[in-house]
Formats: sequence, structure tokens, C-alpha cells
Amino acid sequence: MGLVLFGLTGGLGSGKSTVAARFRAQGLPVIDADALAREVVARGTEGLAEVVRALGPEVLQPDGSLDRARVAAMVFSDPDRRRQLNAIVHPRIAALTAERAAAIEARGEPLACYEAALLVENRLADAFRPLVVVAVPEEIQVARAMARDGATEAQVRARLAAQLPLADKVALADYVIDNAGERAATERQADEVLASIRARFGVAARPLT
Repeated sequence: MGLVLFGLTGGLGSGKSTVAARFRAQGLPVIDADALAREVVARGTEGLAEVVRALGPEVLQPDGSLDRARVAAMVFSDPDRRRQLNAIVHPRIAALTAERAAAIEARGEPLACYEAALLVENRLADAFRPLVVVAVPEEIQVARAMARDGATEAQVRARLAAQLPLADKVALADYVIDNAGERAATERQADEVLASIRARFGVAARPLT
């Protein structure tokens, strides 16, 4: 059996990064799509050059790097620009994901996690089964995202509108982790989910790091 790459997703402020960190602590390799998204538009890349051609030079910071906050403000209020950006970024993320997965498999790892906010929106749920969804009520999403990003409620709700409702993702999930409570409760659920997935594929557990 080759590498099993299962999916982890959620919504804005739902806490999937907390779950991913717990998986890493359990010795599981995690490919972070958001980190790859930063990598493919890093300063000096062809990805960044394409974004500038599509959205204009005002998306650059003085040091030549991408102003992610400005780009977010542009694309979350303009579906056409969002589609333009996605057409540039998503194929590059997919290629880098395949590259990282191949490297993990080459190390002899049997199981890894692909963490991506828009996994369901991009119609990739069935490519990364089993699918784990981290869920919280929308009001908690809004409050957490405002506190984390220093954003206004209107900005956060505009970003939420660009994502599928969490309920739609939960409906497609193989496992749901409720992150509305204390971190310890979330980590307990993450441990249980990972144990179940490992058992399903006959992968031995590792000691906590």
C-alpha cells in the first residue's frame, strides 16, 4: 500500500490548525496547503509575477513580497478576481502537494494529512478520504477570526461568504471534531480520530512528542 493522504478542513476560525498541530505532535506528517500557498507566491517566483500581472502592482509590499491582506480584501469582495487568483495559485499548490507527498512516501511513511481550508470548495473531498472536519458555530468563527486577524466583523463575514457553510462540510465528513470547547477537549477528539484512522489502515501509533 502506498501513502494514504487524508484530508483535514474546516472554516475560518474553526481551529483546524490546532488539530493539525496535535496530529504533528502524534508523529503524523502534515502538508499545510496555506503554507504551500505562501510558497508558490513567494518573492521572485513566477506565481507572484502572474498574480501581479492579474491584480496589479499594488498587491506588492515595498520589499517586493505579496501584500496578502490587500489581496484578501480585493478577492473576497470580487468573485471574478478570486477566480483569477485561484486559477494561478491552485495548480501550483496541487503540484507542490504531490511533490511533498512523494517525499513523505519516499521516507517510508504510510500515512499523512493534507490540511486545506478550501478542500471541499475545490471539490477535493473524495480525493482525500477519510475527511476530517473541524467545526464550531458561526458566531465563534467570527469572534475568533476577528481576534486573531484584527479584522472587522464585516471583513470576517465577507471571508466566510467565500467559503461553504461549515454545515455543508460536516455533511461530507467521515470524522467531525467539535472545537467549540476547551483546547484539551479538542485535542482528545483529535487523538481519537487519528487512532481510528491509523487502525483503519493498519498504521501503528507513535508516542507523543
